[in-house]
Parts: sequence; structure tokens; C-alpha cells
Amino acid sequence: MTASDVAVSMFERIGGSATIDALVDRFYERMDTLPEAKIIRAIHAADLGPIRDVLKRYLTEWTGGSRLYSVEKGHPRLRQRHIGFAIGDAERDAWMTCMRGALEETVSDAAARQDLDRALSGLADWMRNR
Repeated sequence: MTASDVAVSMFERIGGSATIDALVDRFYERMDTLPEAKIIRAIHAADLGPIRDVLKRYLTEWTGGSRLYSVEKGHPRLRQRHIGFAIGDAERDAWMTCMRGALEETVSDAAARQDLDRALSGLADWMRNR
């Protein structure tokens, strides 16, 4: 087996923990400041610190990094965990606006950014419950 035969995780492609941390920090900064994100900011607690940490752990694991989320929280069950929040097209779009801006600012590899955007778009679309 050669080095080219080994699949590289998205976590590695984007730069690991440092990029995940920056991505999530920029995502929540955008959520906190963009007028078009007001709809999703309103469904979050005043203190974004705890959820910021959860998203960092989730994205680390989801992209192929260390199992930081499931060892603490178990299976993600994302739809179940979010069922109490009305998530429709507007909320999905606002979330993706924040995430796309954060991806642009933090993920330098254009192909990895596009792949991650596609995967996150599918996830955001799947989270709709209204």
C-alpha cells in the first residue's frame, strides 16, 4: 500500500483542530452579528460558549478527527436533539449563511471547502422539521 492509497479525512484536509476551532468561532461570531442570522440567533441561549464547545467536538468527530463528541453525548441524534426548535427553510438558510462565511474565512483548500460545504448543506437541509 502506498501513501496515496490511504484516505485522508476531511479533518486532516482542512487543517485539524486549529481550523475546526477557528471555523466554529467565526460561525458563532457571524451568527451574533449578521442581521440575516437573527432568526437562528434567537433560538440560541444568550451565552454561546457551551454550544460553541459542543459544535467544536461534534465537527471534529464528524470530519474524521478524534471521537470527542460521542464519548460524552453518545450518538448525535441531531434531529431528535433539535426537534424542539422550529427549523424551516429560513433557519436552514441563515445557518448556512453563517457557516459558508466561516468556511470562506477559515478553510484555505478550495476543494475541501467545497466538499465540506456540500456535506454541511445536506446536514442543514436534513435538520428541517417545519
